[in-house]
Amino acid sequence: MKRISVIVLSALFLTACVSKKKYVALETENGQIKSELTKTKVEKEELEGKFAAIEARVNDYNAKINSLTEDNNAKLVNVDGAVISENQKVALRESLKKVPPAYMATAKTLKDSMNLAMQFNLKSSLDNIEEDEDISINIEETVVMISISDKMLFDSGSYKISKKANEILQKIANVVNSEESLDIMVEGHTDNKTLKSTASVKDNWDLSVLRATSVVKKLQKDHGVAPEKLIAAGRSYYQPLVDNDTKENRSKNRRTRIVILPNIDKFFALMNSNE
Repeated sequence: MKRISVIVLSALFLTACVSKKKYVALETENGQIKSELTKTKVEKEELEGKFAAIEARVNDYNAKINSLTEDNNAKLVNVDGAVISENQKVALRESLKKVPPAYMATAKTLKDSMNLAMQFNLKSSLDNIEEDEDISINIEETVVMISISDKMLFDSGSYKISKKANEILQKIANVVNSEESLDIMVEGHTDNKTLKSTASVKDNWDLSVLRATSVVKKLQKDHGVAPEKLIAAGRSYYQPLVDNDTKENRSKNRRTRIVILPNIDKFFALMNSNE
């Protein structure tokens, strides 16, 4: 009987031990599951944060793409050999409507049309300047070159502006001041005759530069031309009109060339503002 009791107690004890092991195992497994769940939640939150960051970057890229698409209209393009922007091309087509059709009859390309439109605008502004033996006007595409003999502007061998220069300089200033699209470069030219060196004028380089700057200063101070539109350049005797072999030819080479340069951006803005 005692032996049976021992066997029963042993069985109960073993059963209790097995149940406790299972419990511990289940607790351990439960802890692992909770740990995995916590890890999963953390990873989920991290992924959501990364996704939000990626979404923000995508939105930023889309905004940049839209901006680039808009800016693309301002990019330079080559049209019939003329480098202009898309916006300028549209503006040009609108501007051409304001130029008399007969004036545009010879245009074969958009570049031709652009040059003719600018020429028409410039010639209209140059009506008050008459050509004679001391003043010549030449227009090459969109650039106006006004050549003035030195006797119209300076005393002989000097860079001081003479009083008789006021009239022609005022006319040129009126042209430049009436058109926002125009800039102006003043070039001094001499003959090849050797100068007597002085404290301020050493050679023809000095004389040509000083004459150009004298005209620029006169245009700015006395005739109201904005200084940011002015350029002064000296050429000495290295760009003669004719050979410096006679007194008459040397006289032709002593000149001031005023180059009127249209600013294409200002030109289109000006043309579009005119009704």
